[in-house]
Amino acid sequence: MVDGEVVQSKNSTLWLAPNMAQSESALAANWRRRAQQLQKEAHVFYFVLKHRRSRWYARMVAACAAGYVLSPIQLIPNFIPVIGTLDDFVILFVAVKLLRRITPADVLAECRQLADVAETRRKEEIGWKASVLSPIVVATVWILAAITASAMMAAYIYH
Repeated sequence: MVDGEVVQSKNSTLWLAPNMAQSESALAANWRRRAQQLQKEAHVFYFVLKHRRSRWYARMVAACAAGYVLSPIQLIPNFIPVIGTLDDFVILFVAVKLLRRITPADVLAECRQLADVAETRRKEEIGWKASVLSPIVVATVWILAAITASAMMAAYIYH
């Protein structure tokens, strides 16, 4: 038998293959990297839309893709768990491929540089504050919501 990790729970024993924890963290890192690339591509869309040498149809593709993703009216609504978000990714994927083909290379390179500069500036402005304060704010909101819900339930039950 190959060496692995045995995880025991209350009712059963589960054998995990070696490096399964690393593969899950690698998968999460891969998804995180892709999400960051998608965010950067959205920023490039913005700069292509605003660039003076962009062709009108490149601007139209960027505007329509952004409009579809941000619109509350969609072919498949976002409240449907997987498929609702999947159609947004498909639209963005097709728009990125199309923009790469129809936007002149020098304009696209300039827009990518502008997106990199904007991202660097955003990270410098936010810095450590967002990484420290965001979890604190979220936890505080959840705790206050739990306390409020508990007080409301207690008032409803005992009155």
